[in-house]
Amino acid sequence: MAKSDIQEQIHEKIVANCDAVCAWFEKKSEGLAFPIYASFDVRDSGHKIAPVDANIFPAGFNNICPADKEGSVEILKNYLQAHHPSAHHIALLTEEHTTNAYYWENVLAIAKLLTEAGRTPRICIPRPMTEPIEVKSASGQSVTVHSALNRDGEIYVENQKIDLVICNNDFSNGYEDWVKNLRVAINPPNELGWYRRRKYSFFQQYNSLANEFAKLIGLDPLLLQIETEVATHVDVDSIESREQIATQVDKIIAKLKVQYKEHQIEGEPFCFLKNNAGTYGMAVVQAHSGNEIREWNNKIRKKMKAAKGGREVTELVVQEGIATKFREESGGSAEPCIYTIGGELVGGFLRMHSEKGPDESLNSPGVVFKRLCMADLRDDIVDCPMENVYGWIAKLGVLAIALEARAGQIEFRGYSN
Repeated sequence: MAKSDIQEQIHEKIVANCDAVCAWFEKKSEGLAFPIYASFDVRDSGHKIAPVDANIFPAGFNNICPADKEGSVEILKNYLQAHHPSAHHIALLTEEHTTNAYYWENVLAIAKLLTEAGRTPRICIPRPMTEPIEVKSASGQSVTVHSALNRDGEIYVENQKIDLVICNNDFSNGYEDWVKNLRVAINPPNELGWYRRRKYSFFQQYNSLANEFAKLIGLDPLLLQIETEVATHVDVDSIESREQIATQVDKIIAKLKVQYKEHQIEGEPFCFLKNNAGTYGMAVVQAHSGNEIREWNNKIRKKMKAAKGGREVTELVVQEGIATKFREESGGSAEPCIYTIGGELVGGFLRMHSEKGPDESLNSPGVVFKRLCMADLRDDIVDCPMENVYGWIAKLGVLAIALEARAGQIEFRGYSN
């Protein structure tokens, strides 16, 4: 396997077992609530393909290709009709403190999808303001942002009662006052926000599903799974705490070395350490051995304590690193990102960074995007191995999110099943 690419192998097995995997997905989906949207950062090393992040409040809808955007309208319309049929007036709840013009381009793309799906969206943030504010998107468009106000459990924007809140705010802050006694439908639920959600819970669900899926199509589950552990009660300034993390890193790397040898995989295994309740690529660092953690200097320790909104990092995910096989023309690296609405694929792109290597995180300043059209799958699945394989990784991912929500007893208020 050292010199081969497993993408074609996985693709052929999915195609050969298409009816079985589709029936399996439908059976696993019964009784579950799927978030209105999600996105997945996928890593393909040539010997393993797996998600390395799952975003329930995704940005980046502006980067998917025109053909995918066109198909997304019908998928969104069907989702809303099935699960929120009476929701016409919609509050699109955005991040509160961001000057990222590309983020607002994403917000406009979501608002346009909602409008074309026959709904009336209002862009807003969860706090009172004396008057709406104006921000600029990357293309120079003006975005009017209103207040979304909780009045006795109902949400109002500009005195219009809202039928459905669609969150694009990741709730790193719990917004306790804003959600108090909330009765209106909200999707994705605020309880899936980072004030409560943990990455480790998602990867537990994903790895279990990947095991079932791989066995169904006659594949070694290790090709789709990603080794993941969690370090709790973390204090990176504590020698004892760093020793705990280092021991876990050494344990995973020792396990991976055995797998590399068994599968004749070239290269040396490594790990990523990530904030278990993290977002925006903050508090992420790479490690090739436990000794690197034992020797963390003040600069790295400071980085690993930094979370969005000034929150404290108390748990870390210790995860197998998956290098990407994708290279851009300048010699940099790339990774696919796949988007879903409900349980349906709606688009994707390649995230590319000219200054990053294949084993580094690409979610950092300087990143650019190349479109990857999932719409091609609707024309001919056989001739779309990349879209088919990454699409199924995303479908396993969104199924994992739905199971994660059920395991956490998180209610999708106002969701018709």
